[in-house]
Formats: sequence, C-alpha cells, structure tokens
Amino acid sequence: MKITTLLTEYRSGKTTPELIIAEILKKMDSYHGVWISRFSDEDLLRKARRLQGRDPEELPLFGVPFAVKDNIDVAGLPTTAACPAFSFDPEEDATVVRLLLEAGAICLGKTNLDQFATGLVGTRSPHGVPENPYGKAFIPGGSSSGSAVAVATGLAAFSLGTDTAGSGRVPAAFNNLFGWKPTRGGVSTRGVVPACRTLDCVSVFANSAEDLQIISKAISGFDPSDSFSRRGVFSPEKPVTTVGIPRADQLEFFGDDDYESLWNIKIAELRSRGLAIVEIDFQPFLDAARLLYEGPWLTERYLATRELLEKQPEAFHPVTRTIIEKGKHGSAGDVFEAQYRLADLKRQAESVWDSVDLVCTPTAGTIYRVDEVAADPIRLNSNLGFYTNFLNLLDLSALAVPAGFRKDGMPFGVTYVAPAFDDRSLFAFAGAPSDLTGTLDVAVCGAHMTGLPLNSQLTSRGAFLVKEARTSPDYRMVALDEKRPGLFRVHENGTSLPMEIWRLPLKDVGTFLAGIPAPLGLGRVSLEGGGDVCGFLCEVASTHDKMDITQCGGWRNWLNR
Repeated sequence: MKITTLLTEYRSGKTTPELIIAEILKKMDSYHGVWISRFSDEDLLRKARRLQGRDPEELPLFGVPFAVKDNIDVAGLPTTAACPAFSFDPEEDATVVRLLLEAGAICLGKTNLDQFATGLVGTRSPHGVPENPYGKAFIPGGSSSGSAVAVATGLAAFSLGTDTAGSGRVPAAFNNLFGWKPTRGGVSTRGVVPACRTLDCVSVFANSAEDLQIISKAISGFDPSDSFSRRGVFSPEKPVTTVGIPRADQLEFFGDDDYESLWNIKIAELRSRGLAIVEIDFQPFLDAARLLYEGPWLTERYLATRELLEKQPEAFHPVTRTIIEKGKHGSAGDVFEAQYRLADLKRQAESVWDSVDLVCTPTAGTIYRVDEVAADPIRLNSNLGFYTNFLNLLDLSALAVPAGFRKDGMPFGVTYVAPAFDDRSLFAFAGAPSDLTGTLDVAVCGAHMTGLPLNSQLTSRGAFLVKEARTSPDYRMVALDEKRPGLFRVHENGTSLPMEIWRLPLKDVGTFLAGIPAPLGLGRVSLEGGGDVCGFLCEVASTHDKMDITQCGGWRNWLNR
C-alpha cells in the first residue's frame, strides 16, 4: 500500500478513504500480535466519511491510513508502552500525530512493541510476538515490531515507530521496508514515552523512499513545546558521488553467509551506478555504539520508568527489567567520563565526512528465530545493534532500505547514514524524486564531445549540447593516453582551445562526477571573451611526463592527425 499510489487513486476517483478503511477492517485481526489497541470499526469508517467532499489535492496525506507505536500518545486510546500497569489516557495527541491528522491521514490504532522500547527483537511484550510475514519462526525486529508488521502486511500505508538504538531500522530490514530515522530533534518527540530522552527519535516505516519523503514534509520542524526539538532545518539535497563502507575486517555477519553475500551484491550494485566506494575506519562508530548500553545512558531508561519499577517490578518483562535495573547504579562521574569519551569519538567520526558523502552499512548482521532469542535474549539482541547503536549518539541521520532476500526468503537490508539534517539527500539517494530540478552547464574538451566514445555518458543522463565554445587564451593540453586529454591553465605560453558546453540535469551531476577518473576533475574553465563555466580540468602535477598536444589546436585535431 504505497502512499503515492493511494493518493493517485483518490484523486482519480478510483477509490475512496471509506473503501480503503473497509478493506483494511476485513483483515485487521488476521495477523497475531500487531495491535495493542485500535479505534472501533465505526470510528474508523466515520473518520473516512468525514473526508468526503474534501479535495484530495488540499491535504498531502488525504485518507492515508497509518498506525502508531504504543509509546506515542493518541487521544482516545491508552498509552501503555506494552506495560499494562503503566497505562494512562493522554489528553491530546503527540505533536507528530497531530500533524499527520491535520495532513489528512487516518490513525488506525496503537501497535505492539518491545516493552518501554527496550529491545531490537520484538519479543519482549505481554501482548505476544507480532508475526513476521516473511517467516513466522523469525523475529519481527524491535522495538517497533507491530508498526513494521502493520505496514508489511498491508494493514497501514505507513506507521510511526521510535528509534533510540535501532528500533526504526532493524524492523524495517526484517520486514522488507524503508525505515527513516530522522536527525535527532528534527521531528518532535513531545507526547512520546521516553526511553533515553536525550537520544529518542520518532521514526517512520513505509514502502518507498518517496512515501517517506512525503511524510517527512508533514511532520518535520521545530516544536517549541518539545525541549529537545531543534531549530535547524533539513539541508538542501546534495549530490552523492562517494559512499563509505566499513573495512572488510570491521564487518560482522555472525556466521550468516547469506547476509554477507547480499551485502557484497549491494556494494557491487552501488559501484554499477558509477559511485566511488571507499572503505572507512569504522572503529569510532563501533566504539560509540558500545557506550549506549555499556555507559550511563542506561540511567535515562531507569529514570523514565523509576516510579513503576520501584513499586511494581513484577509489572516488567523479565528481560526488560534486568536491562533497566542496571541504570540504578550510575554515578555523575560515569556520566561525565562517558561524555568525554563520546566527544572524542565524535571528532574521530567527523573526519569520515571529509572523504565520503554518505556511509552504507548492513542494517543488521543477521536475523534470528524467536526460539533462539528466547534462549539467549540479551546477547543476540546486542548483536542486532552492531550497526545501529551509534547513530543517535553521534547525531547522524539514517535511512534503512530493502536489499534482497536470503535463500530461505528472509529479508536483508542496508542503511544509508548521513550527517545531521542531511535527511533529504538520503531520500533522493534511495529513490525519492530529486529536489535538484535545475541544470548545470559542463564544458567538455575530450572524449565526451559529440560523436566521441564517452559522449553517451552525457546523452544517457538527458544532457544536450548548448553550444561550441573556446577557452580563454591561457590553457594548454596534454594527451594523458590515447583516449583522454588533460586541459590545464598556465601563466604563460597558453592558447585558446575548443570545447563543447553541455547542459546536464542537476540531479545527475553526482553520478556523472563519480565516473570521472583521476587526474581529471571538474573545475571552473575561463572562457574566450569573458566569464567561466564548470568544465574538465587536469591536475598540473600529472601533466609533466605527458605529450603536449596544444599545437594541434584541440583533441579532435589530435585524433585526426
């Protein structure tokens, strides 16, 4: 149930919100363990009917059904965090829910989760384990288990989860979904039961990056009623030419050969898109990940549940209680020591962005069966956080995307990671329509010119010839090899050389750049008669031992010599 498809059908009159809700109600209870509470059939149909007569063009999420993790407030339904003894009736919607309702979406109900959002497995709930639609013996992932399964089974077009340690990404991977973990503070957490309040994010599950992009526009922004909301706005989309991946010796698949093979296939696919793949030192990220459960951030989980834990410890799931109780024993010294360590790791990790545009990792190194997790709940859960626990500590944005299936049919996914507020770049990279709608004029002087071997690299991207031009009279040219010239600027003994100027869609500049081999690159080329244009230039240091062909008067003349 893609949002884009649904909206198209509403606008064409092919279907209506009432018909869609009626279809969902027929199968609402077909999947075990998804819901903790939901609105009655009558309430949902009434909400759908209220949209009759409204113009679908006026509401960006007109009639789109969604589900909400039961640690996020929805007026009219209890908030339980999967702990009945904790239950309360909120007086108003969480900010993120209110924004969705104002955009025309229809809230179906509250979904199951690992109790108090503590876990990545989806098995720590008194309401049972939501069935993974790809294999009932396997875990659905957590803590946003019900939210992911609701979308994967077509019960909702999208859903809200939360993500502190990976709860919005691991379930996405295990249910073949797209899962967005926004920049921390980019989406309001007012009305969310805290896990680690300084790190918590509301996350979103959907069936495409484009759907997530649509939702992001409805829910992102500063919320003055949320102390942890941030005034920064999402940055304009940036072209991606270089992708960082962990060094081979820093990858971990926990013996899962299928996941390792699928990872290698995914990286080969990225290379086939013309992207440069660079191995990075992943150790600072891994070290930061360990701080989340081995450092004093556990004390935040304890503070969020302290009153109930002290009065009714038996109300907690045994594994959840074991984890949260460890937060009792932290000291102020532990907090400062961990903050100092995290600051060091942040500085180390920051250097990665000097050489790559985004980082790609597996979302999880493997998937486990429900019985395996029951036998070893803490260690296996920790394994699932190997690639996820560092994100919020290091203040990064992330998007989990599907990336194939094991031989037994269980899904595999990867996560794209970018700096804070670069969320839009992640959407575009994963397939959402690009915000880069302009064009860039590029001057070419060699094999990319009309009729020459690399011209298709321009025409295949929708580029077209604007005009023939010449450089200003201070350039020289060498033959780097039989296929490529090198144009460079000089202080004396230069001349004017012929070029072609091509107009390239801005959204395709990134992949075009990624295919340019050293020592060539794009820079500013000065034009005859004044002005300059983006164009191919060569590193001067690489020209000294090459044949100077300036006297030929351009690359075509040299080829025809």
